[in-house]
Amino acid sequence: MKTSPIQIIKDIIKMTLATIIVGSSVFLFLEPSHAAVSSVSGLSIVLTNFMPFSVAQITMFLNVTLLVIGFFTCGHSFGIKTVYTSILLPIVIRVYEKLLPNYTSMTGDATLDVVCYIFTVSIGIAMLFNMNASSGGIDIIAMILNKYLHIELGKALGAAGLVIALSSALAYDGKTVVLSLLGSYLNGFIVDHYIFDHDMKRRVCIVSPKEEEIRNYILHELKSGATIYKAFGAYRMEEHNEIIAIVNKSEYQKLMTYLHEIDPQAFITVYTVSEMHYRSKLLEERKWE
Repeated sequence: MKTSPIQIIKDIIKMTLATIIVGSSVFLFLEPSHAAVSSVSGLSIVLTNFMPFSVAQITMFLNVTLLVIGFFTCGHSFGIKTVYTSILLPIVIRVYEKLLPNYTSMTGDATLDVVCYIFTVSIGIAMLFNMNASSGGIDIIAMILNKYLHIELGKALGAAGLVIALSSALAYDGKTVVLSLLGSYLNGFIVDHYIFDHDMKRRVCIVSPKEEEIRNYILHELKSGATIYKAFGAYRMEEHNEIIAIVNKSEYQKLMTYLHEIDPQAFITVYTVSEMHYRSKLLEERKWE
């Protein structure tokens, strides 16, 4: 299934915005703190103490190296998207380095810098993950762990970031090492929170005499799917149909409003769904292929 040119343009705009958020977070908050928090950029900050290159230059080299690995392990679509973001990220950082060569810190405090970095960079990373993309670096490692070991993205990111956080001990004091470790843990937790809140769906089970109207609404108005099961009431053993639909947040709100209007007495149960597996060629096709 080919992606339309308009959708590709929208994806590029979203990826560009997300990458700018990540790059801005690195330069404005991470570099001044000297903390190696959950990123190749963090490792690059440490390596600048041993190499005559800037953070942007080292990040470019490391991203390209890991990109090759990601291309062969996570597929063609992953590679195309991440080639773009992996190259754009160090470019964004380099632009900042040229425009603000004497920049020190926005907050004047390393701890506050790390906190600001965690919250801002997590937004950008979550945006990219939800598009099956990455800003490069350890994001690639996290996606590989998620794909092959089914480790939650936030936890995988945190595990990879832990190794980089410990590398700060090679160049900085104990406070910076602790900031790096705490920052890596919190960063993984927050990214995981953003991702699963975004992907969270609800399984709505409905029993109502207005079955036909509800089914048509789900199929034709929400443009969603539904499954109908035969069920029997335990007390009278009367047969009835139960409609089950998996909906996202906005669809859930519309569906509940509709149900309240058409049948206020409908019996409804709702379950939270954080993960679904549905083997279908259509769903397994990657964008941009």
